[in-house]
Order: sequence, then structure tokens, then C-alpha cells
Amino acid sequence: MPQHLLIIDDDRRLCAMLEQYLAQGGYQVSSRHTAEEGLVAQRRLSPDAVILDLMLPDASGLDVCTRLRQAGNVPIIMLTARGEPTDRVVGLELGADDYLPKPFDPRELLARIRTVLRRGTARTDPSLRFGRLEIDREARQVRIDGEVRPLTGHQFDVLLVLAERAGRVVSRNQLLDALGRRSTDAFDRTIDVHVSNLRAAIEDDPKSPRRILTMRGAGYLFTRVQDEHVTDGGVHA
Repeated sequence: MPQHLLIIDDDRRLCAMLEQYLAQGGYQVSSRHTAEEGLVAQRRLSPDAVILDLMLPDASGLDVCTRLRQAGNVPIIMLTARGEPTDRVVGLELGADDYLPKPFDPRELLARIRTVLRRGTARTDPSLRFGRLEIDREARQVRIDGEVRPLTGHQFDVLLVLAERAGRVVSRNQLLDALGRRSTDAFDRTIDVHVSNLRAAIEDDPKSPRRILTMRGAGYLFTRVQDEHVTDGGVHA
């Protein structure tokens, strides 16, 4: 069956256009035009991804994002006419997987959707293990001492790229490429937000990380468990 997308946006003309375009891309698409309608549809339809407008007539898209994330791990792409960096960062901190400022090219939205729906390719050993930390590529789960730590799709992708390059510095642009996007904004802090959320999920002390280190002016470094004596002191961005 085709994957199901839910659009929550009060712009009915935009929804109609996206429904037609995304259907041509092979997806089943439903639209709702208020926050309440969207939340009800999410519970009833269990979509594979949600495209969520920041500005809704009855509630903030940020509030809807919070409620969607509390209900599960459905991938969320936020649409915003504001385009303000603070809105993007807040959306990511609340659990959105990606954002797209209006106006946008539908082809870019389609690419973003395919990225958040992407699943890891099966490998001989589906898991990476670093002491107490296990990264299961097939299940797209992260476990510490066997306990699942919830991550968004993009957070998992960032962690996987870092872990597969353990011991090597990975630049922000390399991480953006892994998410299927490239920013021309020198002040784009998207990756930094994802890493901050990752640290909160997998570090014993997120303020003194020992797994994901910041390398000033270069990017991030994922350390192996035997290197846990290495700290992040003195290498802050």
C-alpha cells in the first residue's frame, strides 16, 4: 500500500495542489485545515508522515507539533511563512524532523518527505555497538543498556552518520547532506539543534558529553566507548 501523508494547513488551495502533486509521487494524501481536525485525523489515519503549517486558525503549529510528538514518532515536516531562524529552532526542539519556509518548490517538499521516510539499508550486521550504546539500523532504534531512547528520524540519521565515522570529524555540511539538504545560510544551526537533542537522549550528562564532541570550526566527533575518558572540555563551537 502507498505511504499515507497528512497535511495540516488552512490554505485549501495549497492543500489541493499538494494532494495532486504528492499523489503523482506515489503517496496517499489527506488534508485537514485546523489543528483539531489534524490531531483527530492523525489518531484515526495513523499517517506515515505529517506536513504541518506553523500558522493555523485555532492553534499554533508548534503546539500541534508538541502533541503529535507526545503521541508517537511520526515524522513531521513544518511549513512556515515566517522563515525566522528562531521558529525553525523551536520547531526542531519540539520534535519536528524538518522545516520548509513558504513559498517552496513542491519538488523540494517531495525530496524532504522521501528523506524523512527513508529507512536504513539492511546490512550483514544491522547494529552498531559502543559499550552500553546500541544503534539498530533496521529497527532505526537507539538503546542504552537495552532501554530504547526515542529519537526523531533526522536525529537517528545524524547519529548514524556520526557513529559510522566514529573517531573522525564530520562537518556540518556532511551532516546536512546526510539529511538530504544543503543550507546556503552560514548561520543555519539545524545540525546543532539535532546534536543537542541527541546528547539529551544518549549522554549520561548532556552538559559534559563524552560520546558526541564539538570540534571548534570543524564539526562533530563521535568517540568509541573505550575513549569515554575523553571529554568535551575546550572544544566548544
